[in-house]
This record gives sequence, C-alpha cells and structure tokens, in this order.
Amino acid sequence: MPHFDARSLLRHGLTTAVFCCAIALALTVSGPGAWDVQLAYSLGIGLVSWLVIDLGRVLLAPGTGWPHGWRGGVLIAAGIATGYVLGSVIGNAYSGSTQHLPHQHGAMSALVITIAAGAGMSFFFYSQGQARHLQAHMAQAQRDAAEARLKLLEAQLEPHMLFNTLANLRVLVATDPPRAQAMLDHLIAYLRATLSASRGTTHALADEFERLRDYLELMAVRMGPRLSYQLDLPETLQAVSVPPLLLQPLVENAIRHGLEPQVQGGRISVRASTRPGPAGTLLVLEVHDTGAGLATAPPASDAPGSHFGLAQVRERLATLYGTTATLDLIAASAGGTSATVTFPLKSVTP
Repeated sequence: MPHFDARSLLRHGLTTAVFCCAIALALTVSGPGAWDVQLAYSLGIGLVSWLVIDLGRVLLAPGTGWPHGWRGGVLIAAGIATGYVLGSVIGNAYSGSTQHLPHQHGAMSALVITIAAGAGMSFFFYSQGQARHLQAHMAQAQRDAAEARLKLLEAQLEPHMLFNTLANLRVLVATDPPRAQAMLDHLIAYLRATLSASRGTTHALADEFERLRDYLELMAVRMGPRLSYQLDLPETLQAVSVPPLLLQPLVENAIRHGLEPQVQGGRISVRASTRPGPAGTLLVLEVHDTGAGLATAPPASDAPGSHFGLAQVRERLATLYGTTATLDLIAASAGGTSATVTFPLKSVTP
C-alpha cells in the first residue's frame, strides 16, 4: 500500500494556496478584473493541479517521493492540464461567465501563467522531496554504522572477559582444584545465559544486573571471602533499556585495580538511580569499591586488556548518546573508587 504522508500533502496544499493568492493579487494589480474573480480562477487552477500531481506521485512512487524519468514529466503535464480545465470551470461558475476559458481576452496569458506556475511549484516540491529523501537515507546509514560499531565493541568485550576468567581459572587448577571446578561450573552457567540472549544493542537494566550477579558469583569463587558485593536496582528502573555488558567492565576494573591489590580484598556496590539533567531525566549507574583507590593503584601493566574495558565503555557511550553521556572515575573520601555512568533515561531504539 502506498505510503501516505498527510502532513506533507497539506503542507504542499497550503504553499500552493499562498502562491495562488500572490498570482491573483499580481493579476489584479496589473490588469482589469476583480480580486475575488482572479482569486477564484487562481485557486481553482492551482489547487486542482496540486491535488492531481501530489496524489499522483504518492500512487506512482510510494516511499521515494517522486516518479523518475518520463512518468514524472507526464504527471506534471497531466496535473497542469487538468488544473487548467477544471479550474477554469470553477472560476467560470464563480464569475457567472459562459466562456470555456479563464479570461475572455486573456486565454493565452492564463495558460502561460498556469504552465509556468505549475512547473515552478512542481520543481520546488520535487527539490524538497529529494532533499528529505537523501536526509532519511543518510540518517539510516548513520544508524546502521553505529549499530555495526556497537556489535563490534560487544564482540570484543566478551572475549576480553573470557581472557581474564580463563587466566584466573588456570591458576586455580594448579593451586585449588575444587574451587577451580566450582568456578568452571559458574563460567558455564554464565556463558549459557549470555550466549542465549538476543544480540540487540540494548536490553533491560534488570538483565544487566542479573548478568552482573552471575559474573560476581564467578569472581567470588576465585577470591573467596576477600570479595563481597551488593546490587541495588529500584523496581521502577528494572525495565529501562541499557547497552549490554555496560557495567561488567567497570566491575572488572574495580576488582583488578582496587580489590586484588589489597590483602583483605574489599566490597563492591552497584547502584542505579536517576537525577534531573539539563535536557531531561538522567540514569545514573554507580560502581563503588573499597579497594586501593586511584592514588595508590599500581601502574598500568602491559598485560593484554589492562584498560580495555574502560575505553570500550566510553566508546560505546559516545556512539549511543554522544556528549550527553559521561563516565567519571572518582577517588572516594573513605577510600576506594567510584565509577559513575550517566546518560539520558530515554530508551535507545535497538
């Protein structure tokens, strides 16, 4: 079924009516004839031509704006001819004239004005339609590129997590086989849940917290009592859409650079909340640890993936939300580090 854009149709009709009024005014000023009679002829011819051409392009070229090639020219010619004939009938009916042409002494000039005005308005509407069509294609191409980039980032994040987990599992196999077995069981359960999920660019915040819980349980097997955690997700925010694997790299960073350097380990708290922003409500996701802190954290190692997660989180936020999203790392006054992500609460379209 052809796409019918009522707003575009009415906008073209209003523009045509205003243009017809201007023509009627110019004819009244430049020659004999009453204003209302000139307006009746002008509106009759113009609006009939507009209806034929605009409805014809919707039928002949649904979704593209205007028909290409000879069909476009024939449509404009048919619209102008129909408008001239039917508009003349409307004008004659209003003025009471028995002539079959718009003006008794100006038939040729009326025909020339109709052709020139019809062609000019058609070209104007055609140019606008093409510009909107190109803008829509560019916007779609940008959305496709952003989605492909997000897919690549997610595909890089999951192997990154596996690299760290398998490295830890390798150590436990040699030092504590029972814990290694338990860790492997948690890893299998985590991968089953992750790989069975859809590959959309967003999912519910509740799903993000569940994945995070599985990951923390996995890490708790390796660290034992040195790791404790708390997840705080209000019920009102559970259905909010967020990018997948957004919080896990922040938790990984907290464990790797905050808790592991301390003999006693520490605690990780993850919290979701909202706050007002300049353009609407912002979603705030906080990951706080009681670890070594930014000031006493060891220098970055050369090991693969040392700071991969944080860079990917920043890149994904910039791709999805632009400058409206932020990721801040702040040293807590009581020790430890807080990583805070903020972005508009409005859901991202997958």
